[in-house]
Amino acid sequence: MPLREVDPDETCALALVADPLVWITEHMRERVNAFETMATALFLENRSWRIETPMQGITSQNVILAVGAVPKKLSYSQLKEISVEVALDPEKLADEPLDDATIAVFGSSHSSMIALPNLLRHPVKKVINFYRSPLRYAVYLDDWILFDDSGLKGLAADWARENIDGVHPARLERCWVSSPDFEEKLAACDRVVYTVGFEPRTLPETPQWGRLDYNPSNGILAPGLFGVGIAFPARAIDRYGYVEYRVGLIKFMEHLDSVLPLWLRYTT
Repeated sequence: MPLREVDPDETCALALVADPLVWITEHMRERVNAFETMATALFLENRSWRIETPMQGITSQNVILAVGAVPKKLSYSQLKEISVEVALDPEKLADEPLDDATIAVFGSSHSSMIALPNLLRHPVKKVINFYRSPLRYAVYLDDWILFDDSGLKGLAADWARENIDGVHPARLERCWVSSPDFEEKLAACDRVVYTVGFEPRTLPETPQWGRLDYNPSNGILAPGLFGVGIAFPARAIDRYGYVEYRVGLIKFMEHLDSVLPLWLRYTT
């Protein structure tokens, strides 16, 4: 797979990781009972969980929710949206009619710093980046990383240092969302990309209690019910007392390794 050709000490495109993950998942599914369906509700009955689906009911002693997340959006309906999935994929973006377009990009995250240069490679009239706060960069120290989960890394960080905190490219503008010029700048745009974070996908209902919150230290929602992944990130405190939520494939794997022994004992 192309991932084998990447320097293991460097960051890589997410697309290179996707194919190996799909391959691994398909092989692991051969070892379990797999149901391709939608879990609509969870009920705790007789010291076990009943999972309602359109296909059939499934019963299990333990349930792990790894539902993932979807991009957040803002409400500027007058602008034609370019989805973040398209903005981050040069091949998909090539199919968009962007000639002479003025595009608003909301956000200053890692995704923002990938979407901006992707857009500027096209014959757009202008890209206006609307932001709320200064950029944040990951800092590699001797045995830990400052802003490991919220800071820019790799090629995105390199591009941001040169083109955001350095000299703006000719067709790039930036606008603070609380600036007096915000409405005027936004009115000049005809397309929009929202790189403003992610929110969990809809969870199965738990009618016995309503919405359940997870414990960000160990992923517990209820006895025998747990959450992991980007919908349930682990909370971490760095050496200076700053709180972040651990987001990233390796972070999810490390968290799962640490809490799984606890989950196996925290049953009904």
